[in-house]
Amino acid sequence: MDSKRFPIFIILAMLILIGWEQLFPTPKPQPAQQTVSSETDTRQAASATAATPLGETAPIVVQTDVFDAVIDEKSGDLRGLTLARYNAAENENERFVLLADGKPFSYAAQSELIGTDGSNILSGVSFSAAQKQYTMQGDILEVRLSAPEHNGLQVDKVYTFHKNSYLMNVRFDVANRSGETVKLATAYKVLRDNSAPEGEGWLMKSYHGPMLYTPDSGEFEKVAYGDLDDDFATGKDTAEYQRKASGGYVGMIQHYFVTSWIMQPENGANICESGNCAIEIKRRPDHLYSAGVNTAAVDIQAGASHSFSANLYAGPQVTDTLKNVAPEFELTKDYGRVHIFAAPLFALLKWLHGLVGNWGWAIVLLTVIVKIILYPLNDKAYRSMAKMRAVAPKLEAIKKKFPKPEDRMALQQAMMQLYRDEKINPLGGCLPMLLQMPIFIGLYWMIFLSVELRQAPWLGWITDLSRPDPYFVLPLIMAATMWFQTTLNPPPSDPMQAQMMKIMPLVFSVMFFFFPSALVLYYVVNNLLTIAQQWYINRKFETVIPNGTVEILDKEPKNKKK
Repeated sequence: MDSKRFPIFIILAMLILIGWEQLFPTPKPQPAQQTVSSETDTRQAASATAATPLGETAPIVVQTDVFDAVIDEKSGDLRGLTLARYNAAENENERFVLLADGKPFSYAAQSELIGTDGSNILSGVSFSAAQKQYTMQGDILEVRLSAPEHNGLQVDKVYTFHKNSYLMNVRFDVANRSGETVKLATAYKVLRDNSAPEGEGWLMKSYHGPMLYTPDSGEFEKVAYGDLDDDFATGKDTAEYQRKASGGYVGMIQHYFVTSWIMQPENGANICESGNCAIEIKRRPDHLYSAGVNTAAVDIQAGASHSFSANLYAGPQVTDTLKNVAPEFELTKDYGRVHIFAAPLFALLKWLHGLVGNWGWAIVLLTVIVKIILYPLNDKAYRSMAKMRAVAPKLEAIKKKFPKPEDRMALQQAMMQLYRDEKINPLGGCLPMLLQMPIFIGLYWMIFLSVELRQAPWLGWITDLSRPDPYFVLPLIMAATMWFQTTLNPPPSDPMQAQMMKIMPLVFSVMFFFFPSALVLYYVVNNLLTIAQQWYINRKFETVIPNGTVEILDKEPKNKKK
């Protein structure tokens, strides 16, 4: 690789890091499409209806040590969830709202009893609870909602919360007093609008929307809002995802957080053990998107009782916690195509955090370790670039010797002869860099998606590694290191290219003003180590002779021939 083009390569590499999802697309949320000619905008149509598509909430407030939940007393749906241990993305003095009942967004969890006709048997029937507010006092809190007897069925809906846990159990206790056998199934859904999660910006986006995992497909699947909009507009069901399930989970994810019904808990009964669960992900007429599972029907004999139970996880994507919820549930921390690199890198980062007790210093150590591991590849690349830098004056002389377009063939031949004489592979710096790109992309997404870094302090003014540097110290150091890297290479002969090399560090520093401090810290440390290695190799491979030109001087010991 021509050393003059190396800064451009670095810039393009960083653009690849930022734009990985654009270069290798995964499902992205899209605005809802028009479905009726009179609708000029989906959001306007939604706002023209009720304040929330779910209807008004009759709140039962449940306070545990990790969240405040709001259950709608009439429907028994979970309508609100405010996390006690996480602050809001846009205001550090407020707590983070994960679920809401339409103000400012709609995001809820539903569970229903389904009859033989496929409808909710308790539609129009209201539950009632003994209290309007519950507070956890011990290790377990149970909230029971009872419905009046309906068609000979007595139904209670019971929420069970556990201390220090984001996993809750939802259970239907059904007593059949109808005098005949009743066949019932259950439906569990997570409902959400397609509004961007709080804190999402143009530069800091990750997938949000429906997702599922089943052992039947063996894959973590995401279903884009746009695909569901297309199905809604055409009345077809063509979105690609696994329809039948014998276990797994289904729900919604966003940056740092997940809400999901668990079909196959890590330690518990599989609600799909018969293998007849049906996954349903769709857009609804009320402009909400639904991701859920319908279980197989069960016969309840006259005079008998039966309980339907399922677990719901609604909380942060903390890797250790996710692993204990359900098999493969840690995939909801969506590293995408670089999971094979990002997952072990996080395991190493977590181990380093256990040693030093600080996520910031763990990132510094991780960057150093990765740099050491990749040293042979970097060494080969920088050696090649140092040689190219050293012969740059000779290349310029050859170009001046063959300035005309018709001399292009002679120019190429002369350059190749120079490369052979100096034992240089002009592409020797490219391949080692390209081989490292998946690792660097894995590092980027690993740091970007780790909720463990949220509200984690590093040093002095950096009190939250998930937020931008409040005084822009790290972005300015980042800009300085990028500029200094350009000085390690001769200035490009093209004036436009030279100007771009001066401007790009400034452009990237402005971009990094909005990046989480953890990401900028990683790039700063990586840049400093790169500068040290490149400077050392440049010094080792070149020297200035009295006439002011540069010669290659490989100071590595060579094997002598006998």
